Amino acid sequence: MTTYSVETINIERKDELVERYGGNILYEIKSDVYGCCIKLLTSQESVKSRWEENFYYASQNIRSHGRLYVLEDPSLEENKVYYDPYCKTAILFNFNYYGWIKSIALSVAGDILEDEHGIYSVHGACLDARGRGLGMLGGSGSGKTTHTYGLLRNPQVRVVSDDWFFARVYGDSILAYGSEKNFYIRADLSDIWKEYSWLVEKALFDEKGRAVVDIRWVIGKGRILPITTLEKMIILKRDSEDSRIVKELEPLEALKILDDNSFFNPHLLVRNNFKKEIRREFFYTLLMRTKVFQINTIGTPEETQKIVKDIVLGN
Repeated sequence: MTTYSVETINIERKDELVERYGGNILYEIKSDVYGCCIKLLTSQESVKSRWEENFYYASQNIRSHGRLYVLEDPSLEENKVYYDPYCKTAILFNFNYYGWIKSIALSVAGDILEDEHGIYSVHGACLDARGRGLGMLGGSGSGKTTHTYGLLRNPQVRVVSDDWFFARVYGDSILAYGSEKNFYIRADLSDIWKEYSWLVEKALFDEKGRAVVDIRWVIGKGRILPITTLEKMIILKRDSEDSRIVKELEPLEALKILDDNSFFNPHLLVRNNFKKEIRREFFYTLLMRTKVFQINTIGTPEETQKIVKDIVLGN
């Protein structure tokens, strides 16, 4: 559940904040987020270090498309975001959770890509099994992370992203792209899947029990893909009052679920009617061109993983 607030501001207010706090910036890092140059500006070394581990490097000679200021001011409220959609600039105050920082960076890139390139953000995992792409969505606590890493124990499965990917309509296909160099995992990952114990032991976790890690250490370099073509979608839910475990969904039925859950993306910075309609149009096209399944994850991780695996690796 997202517990930061976002306030949309104009250019004048953005300039005022940048002028007031810009002199305190120690680090400026430019990163490539699926072709967008997103610049981090901060004085927090821990944020700088995680950011550099998380995202691909971009040449310092490239002009930035979007900016993320991560600042501290004890006089202001915690976890506050000011966003200027015209300049694609997010100014974050008093954040202590890197997971939100990196998600806001991805959302800034997503705002640019939606407006200018017809490319959309999907807050979910993206995997590839035998050349066929799978997207996995779900709300907090539904098991998205658990079953993403459960699938990666199988050598036939490769990963594009474990948390956020970008997608576009290309002819009759939906192409999905990754953007993060490394992934942000929970410390309890090895409690569920023992295969990741070594990775967890080597990771440097923050106060929230999270760490940026190179998953290649466990699954190998050849199983990280930059792109796949989506053929299936899985929507996870956890509802003990529903006895049905697996259901294949019609496109409109699946779209209603996404609509009712804000596309399972709490990090979208702009939520006006125009944005909602272009996102609905994209997701409807995506759902029309893929097989969509809903899985109720009320069983044990092993029981649900078997069902997920059958869908992913089946015909």
